[in-house]
Amino acid sequence: MSFRKPNRTIAIRSSRRYSRRYASRASNEALRVLSMGAAVGLLAGVASIAATAEGRSQIVKMAGTIAVRFGVMRARSPQVGDYWPGCASARAAGTAPIYRGEPGYRREMDGDSDGVACEPYRGL
Repeated sequence: MSFRKPNRTIAIRSSRRYSRRYASRASNEALRVLSMGAAVGLLAGVASIAATAEGRSQIVKMAGTIAVRFGVMRARSPQVGDYWPGCASARAAGTAPIYRGEPGYRREMDGDSDGVACEPYRGL
């Protein structure tokens, strides 16, 4: 009598595709851990700078510069008595876009009558 198991499975060699997929998962996991470590380090660095009043003012100044560069914030807010002959001069002064009710807004400068004069040009 034989005491062998009735199930005689044969080990199947995994394909190259399977091996590549799971090998890349391991490298992706390492990349994920490293990027999380970098993010935590960056956060700790910014928090240590923000611990002082001088550091907070530096962070606010840098954030303002970045916001102006990406068009999220204006470089100069509209002042009472502002008059711009055209949108080119308003953009050059850093005041554009100008919203309805703000100093310097004129209906002639609002091309599509939506309440925003000198809208940023996002050409293709």
